[in-house]
Amino acid sequence: MPTHEVTNQVPPLLDHDVAADPALVEALHREGAGWAEPELHELGRLAGSEQAQEWGRQANDHPPVLRTHDRYGHRIDEVDFHPAWHQLMTVAVGHGLHAAPWRDQRAGTHVARAAKFFAWGQVEPGHSCPISMTYAAVPALRATPELAARYEPLLAAPEYDFGLREPSGKRGLIAGMSMTEKQGGSDVRANTTSAAPIGDGGYTLVGHKWFTSAPMSDMFLTLAQAPGGLSCFLLPRVLPDGTRNRIRLQRLKDKLGNKSNASAEIEYEDAVGYLVGEEGRGVRTIIEMVNMTRLDCCLGSAAGMRAGVVQAVHHATHRWAFGKALVDQPLMATVLADLVIESEAATTMAMRLAGATDRAQHGDEQETLFRRIGLAVSKYWLCKRGPAHAAEALECLGGNGYVEESGMPRLYREAPLMSIWEGSGNVAALDALRAMGRQPETVRAYFAEVDTARGLDPRLDAFAAKVRAELSDLTDIEARARRVVERMALLLQGVQLVRHGSPAVAEAFCASRLAGDWGVAFGTLPPGLDLKAIIDRGRTVR
Repeated sequence: MPTHEVTNQVPPLLDHDVAADPALVEALHREGAGWAEPELHELGRLAGSEQAQEWGRQANDHPPVLRTHDRYGHRIDEVDFHPAWHQLMTVAVGHGLHAAPWRDQRAGTHVARAAKFFAWGQVEPGHSCPISMTYAAVPALRATPELAARYEPLLAAPEYDFGLREPSGKRGLIAGMSMTEKQGGSDVRANTTSAAPIGDGGYTLVGHKWFTSAPMSDMFLTLAQAPGGLSCFLLPRVLPDGTRNRIRLQRLKDKLGNKSNASAEIEYEDAVGYLVGEEGRGVRTIIEMVNMTRLDCCLGSAAGMRAGVVQAVHHATHRWAFGKALVDQPLMATVLADLVIESEAATTMAMRLAGATDRAQHGDEQETLFRRIGLAVSKYWLCKRGPAHAAEALECLGGNGYVEESGMPRLYREAPLMSIWEGSGNVAALDALRAMGRQPETVRAYFAEVDTARGLDPRLDAFAAKVRAELSDLTDIEARARRVVERMALLLQGVQLVRHGSPAVAEAFCASRLAGDWGVAFGTLPPGLDLKAIIDRGRTVR
């Protein structure tokens, strides 16, 4: 018998439609962007192609390289990327994932963009960072209309034009953000970077930034201490006269995951910046950008869960043990169904927030308030669930999932980033309390959303009563922030699933997450659920 005959190995999951995701497509229509379904599936098929998957692998196997100087000793501060990175970016920008809603005023454009971001991000999440930053930069930049008029058309252009050149001469622009300092972290008011006016509307900035996202971007929004207090500035990499701004890339971070994307430590050596908004109101100005990227953190976590569960279900369908396919083994079926439930709850909630973003941009005050509180609680919970979900999905593949070729280790290493980016767990939980304290009307908006499902499921109603009780008692509320916000997020997920989700998924969610008939690890669902119907929701190939 030949010793190298291969049996019982799973065929690669290639040439499928990543957007063949019932929870995603249902939400696309429900949130007002059904008109975008053809383009979503076009992008989904590309995302599921062998070519796109290879781009994702290559971009991570060949991470970016910093070149501080050229061969002659001139300071250049450039980052070199593998061609696969540029392919990924070209597709993302060409499909409008970076800023299409800002040039298209149709209802549903933010929802359509969110769905495409969700689908294409499953190919390779690292390049989603500059895409997300560019999306988020536009509303912040509008605080200074003359800067928005100059740069917004190029930020929203569907052209990826890589390279250091004067911004107005490029076909399209990418934006980054630089807030974190080594002494401050999330405490941005501890910022020590200084900004001094130079008399022509510009400022010179001096300081050190500990984490700068996407340092190869054409421009950055950053915070610095101006004479009037902490302020927001726009810094182009290349100045109007064609000279390079004095933004020094000191090193690239060696990160746990997100390897394809560059994150840098930088120094401003009298770098030139332009005030965005008013002096002393920098946090208020840049928070517009933060809120948009928080939406993408929720979408990114949901996309990672979907990518993991699709791989797990595919593997279990084709892998046999003890005379049965793994998917037909009762305990494995319970694990897979639990992963699907978590994934669909995340997808449904993230897309609800995309819908709220779209309606808020069109002037809906109620949706603006709901988005404020909904984003804070969902940023905490959805992003917190990602790592545990990735670990369990990886384990479904056994040893095959632990090797790099499966792609699951990359998914696992990426998962914690969403919870860290734009405010780690404690920051997100406390921000939810801050929203409720400073804008009590957000609490009313939250419960107005909850009340849309009143009477539809007694377990949901009982859980809603528990949440109301938690919020009525302010004793030690800061110490209880994670507990409170977790329950608020679960309740919102339950509302969406009971109203709009698959009946099998909604039933399982209410029984396990809300009624408490659930263990600690995935795979501890109560008996009597329709596991097959749930697992079928986790397939893109049927």
